[in-house]
Amino acid sequence: MTDQAQGLRNLVSNQHVQKSVKPTRILTVTSGKGGVGKSNFTLNFALTLQKKGFDVLVFDADIGLANIDVLMGVSAKYNLYHLLKKEKTIWEIIQRGPHDLQFIAGGSGFNDLIRLTDDQLEYFADQVNQLNGTVDFIIFDTGAGLSKETLKFILAAEETIVVTTPEPTSITDAYAIIKMVNSMNEPVNFKLVVNRTTDSKEGKQTADKIIMVAKQFLHIDIPTLGFVDDDNNVSKAVKRQIPFTVAYPTSAASQSIYRLVDDFIARQTPTGEQQSAVKGFMSKMMRLLRH
Repeated sequence: MTDQAQGLRNLVSNQHVQKSVKPTRILTVTSGKGGVGKSNFTLNFALTLQKKGFDVLVFDADIGLANIDVLMGVSAKYNLYHLLKKEKTIWEIIQRGPHDLQFIAGGSGFNDLIRLTDDQLEYFADQVNQLNGTVDFIIFDTGAGLSKETLKFILAAEETIVVTTPEPTSITDAYAIIKMVNSMNEPVNFKLVVNRTTDSKEGKQTADKIIMVAKQFLHIDIPTLGFVDDDNNVSKAVKRQIPFTVAYPTSAASQSIYRLVDDFIARQTPTGEQQSAVKGFMSKMMRLLRH
C-alpha cells in the first residue's frame, strides 16, 4: 500500500472513531426499600432507550440481590467479580440481552468494592474508564436502601432516579434515602418515579408528598420523571423471564415506560464536559471508596 493510500485509510479510520464517540451520561436507579420494582423499571427503561436508538449499558450494582440477568432470562457467564479479581477485562464481562442491550452482572463483586487495595481500585477505575464515549447511557441499578456501596454510586453519578410506590412505607423510605444523601453535602440531581400507580392522579399525589417535604425541610427541588401503571402483565413477564416491554409491548405498564422515556429524552440537555462523564464519575467514586 502506498504512503498516500495508507494516509487516506488512517484519516477515514480516525474520522470513524471521532464520529463513534458518544456523550456518555451516568445514571443511578435506587429505592428506599425493596419490592418496589426498581430493577424491573431499570431494565425496561434501559430497553426503551435502546429501542429509541441510544446505546445503553446496564450495570447491575444491587449487592446480594443482583437480578437483571434473571429478569431477562439470560445466564451471565461472567460478572463484576471476574473483573475485580483481574481474571477478565471490562469488555469480556459485558453480556448481551434482548434487543442487544449490554449489561454487566453484579454477582458478589460489589461486596468487595470497599475492601479493594489501591492497586485493585486503580485497575477497576482504568477498566471502567474505557467505557467513556462508547455508549450514550450507563445505568447503575443499585441496591434498595442505603448501604455504603449504594451511597457511593449515588454520590458519584450525574443523576439518580428514586423509584417509589404509593404505599406509605415506600414513600417514607424514599424520602429517608433522599434526606440521607442530601446530608452528605454532595450535589445530587434526584428525579422521582412512582411505580404501580392506579392512575396519574395517584402518581402525582404520591410524588407531591415527597416533593413538598423535600422542599420544606431539605430545601431542594425534586422533579418527577413519571409514573408507571400497576399492571398484571408485569408479574406475568417476570415469571416468563422476559422484560414486560418485550413480552407485552402494548400493556399499560409498557405505555407508561414509553411516555416516561420520551419525557426523559426531551429533558436531556448537552453539557460542556460530556466526553469526560465516565472519568469524572470514576474519579469521584475512587475518592469516595478511599474514605
